[in-house]
Amino acid sequence: MSAMSLTCDPVEVGFDPARLARIDGYFAKGVEDGRWPGWLILISRRGEIAHLSACGHRDVAAGLPVEPDTLFRIYSMSKPVTSVALMTLYEEGRLLLTDPVAMYLPEFADMRVYQGGPAAAPATRPAAEPIRVWHLLTHTAGLTYEFYHESVVDEMYRAAGLDGPYPAGLDLAECVRRWAGLPLLFEPGSRWNYSVATDVLGRLIEVISGMPLDRFLAERIFAPLGMRDSGFEPVDPTRMATLYGQARDGQMVPIPPPPARPALLSGGHGLISTAADYHRFTQMLLRGGEFEGARVLGSRTVEYMTRNHLPGGADLEEFGRPIFSEISNSGVGFGLGFAVVQDAVKQKSLASDGEYNWGGAASTMFWVDPAEDLTVIFLSQIIPSTVRPVLGQLRQLVYQALVDPPR
Repeated sequence: MSAMSLTCDPVEVGFDPARLARIDGYFAKGVEDGRWPGWLILISRRGEIAHLSACGHRDVAAGLPVEPDTLFRIYSMSKPVTSVALMTLYEEGRLLLTDPVAMYLPEFADMRVYQGGPAAAPATRPAAEPIRVWHLLTHTAGLTYEFYHESVVDEMYRAAGLDGPYPAGLDLAECVRRWAGLPLLFEPGSRWNYSVATDVLGRLIEVISGMPLDRFLAERIFAPLGMRDSGFEPVDPTRMATLYGQARDGQMVPIPPPPARPALLSGGHGLISTAADYHRFTQMLLRGGEFEGARVLGSRTVEYMTRNHLPGGADLEEFGRPIFSEISNSGVGFGLGFAVVQDAVKQKSLASDGEYNWGGAASTMFWVDPAEDLTVIFLSQIIPSTVRPVLGQLRQLVYQALVDPPR
């Protein structure tokens, strides 16, 4: 179990305690009016945990509270972990970011791009550009998700038996094979679309390293960083938070959990973790790839990953496929596994330029702010996250509580 508690007086790291209390007051109202089952917030600055709070229940019916060691399904907060894992192989010279993915996964040779027509008889053309490793890391490969219901290609994913987060009976290798057999939504590198790309990265890790993804993540990230509660199955089911959805009447309803040990080791959405464990991961990033003597990445690699890699310095608003977002994507680029704030004024969000972040489908999110030496984690368990906007409100509440002179 990962123990966790405050490690400083908030005043010592620049926070006003009365202003910090506004955070809990704001989000507690969401539990009181039934918008949230429960939540946990962790704020760290200058390496010290300055704010740690929890409210509500991890299991509403059983009356079990959210506690510091509660286990959460972090969904797409898995993506930065997988991206970091892939970059450990990059640092060993095992691949180049410009390598065609087909060098390692031959099923991605001779890809075709959707041009028009129905899912049963699509018109396609040969892709002019191969999918490269950096396309996967930046979600510019032309892949998609089956749950969008926005394009014919999305429909083709569902028709290929790839519906839902854990397609029945399919492991990672078979899912990747089926994705590779479908047309791309667009030419690789020409647009941004949130997708199964990080799951393909997971398979790339398996092929290059010669070990399954769960073992690789354990050896390269979880064990070195002391993330003892993180993995693809719960270390203690009694500590798991129940997953909830929203009924048509607005009430929360429990959702049957995914398999305790899924066949699909999804590097894009499959991990379970705790606030303490993910805090260790964010601290490693903030400190340039090292935490408590364990170096996962070199500092230059972390810096490179957290720059905007979209062509021409574009932001997601102009380069991305407009599907969903809690707040404006103006002024926000994308790095190798993270959204990156380029211009907080353009985004109209209280943040620091250079912040990087991501979230998960069940209302989880984090950000790392190197300029303020700050990390923030929010964890809950209700789907979809887009009906419970977090990032904008939590940002403004965190930064209004910082009262020391800006550096």
